[in-house]
Amino acid sequence: MKRIALFLATNLAIVLVLSATVRLLGIEPYLTAQGLNLGSLLVFAAVMGFGGSFLSLALSKWTAKRAMGVQVIGTPVNPTEEWLVQTVRRQAERAGIGMPEVGFYESDEVNAFATGMSRHKALIAVSSGLLRQLTREEAEAVLGHEVAHAANGDMVTLALIQGVVNTFVMFLSRIIGHTVDRVIFRNERGHGPAFFVTLIVSELVLGILASMIVMWFSRRREFRADRGGAELASRPAMIAALRRLASLHPQPLPDKMAAFGIAGGTPQGWKRLFMTHPPLAERIAALESIGTR
Repeated sequence: MKRIALFLATNLAIVLVLSATVRLLGIEPYLTAQGLNLGSLLVFAAVMGFGGSFLSLALSKWTAKRAMGVQVIGTPVNPTEEWLVQTVRRQAERAGIGMPEVGFYESDEVNAFATGMSRHKALIAVSSGLLRQLTREEAEAVLGHEVAHAANGDMVTLALIQGVVNTFVMFLSRIIGHTVDRVIFRNERGHGPAFFVTLIVSELVLGILASMIVMWFSRRREFRADRGGAELASRPAMIAALRRLASLHPQPLPDKMAAFGIAGGTPQGWKRLFMTHPPLAERIAALESIGTR
């Protein structure tokens, strides 16, 4: 209920902020005179921006299971599956969330992820490579990291932020396209080719800038999930798990799942702005700075 209220409140706030901004800047009267209905545009941008983001969130578990080939554990059939389910159950109880679905997927890469539309109905999955190459203590810390993601509501918050930036991108790109079409190309009947070309270019440029904001948040939430993993397992185990991941040079998950994994790639230079995860060395240093538990 709180998340639904937050979603509706954020939607309303974005519409009001954008509306107030164009009025304060004196843009609305000019654009209205040029045939652009700002009220309708704001509603359209908000509905489409948040609608697409939350549709993606609603389908996240279904998408993850099929994209990664996740095998959800119903009744454990071996000691490893039994340990995996019981560890997540214990951590979920400590974190105060509902029991997530637990699964694994076949991959030599060491990784894990959490997703789902609700903190009480999440999915947590680990790779077979993680189960083979990490110790039980390290794997427990990784599971704690993913349970912390679910408990923190990171998936919902990320969807909200994505919805906000989607709204701005759609709203501003159409204003830019309309202005170029009417002011520069003097088109007075409908929208000409200049509008659509400018719209596409604006959405591309603004979308790139917006993705930097989303990726920045994604990196921030990793530090918080690391602290959660340290609390649910232990600080030494979380640090050991990150060090092991660094030594194994983990590859990132597919694009749609990258932000939900335990580790990402290590781009250099300007590419760091698009990283879903901070460098492992920075995450280890952040945990070490907390002090001994």
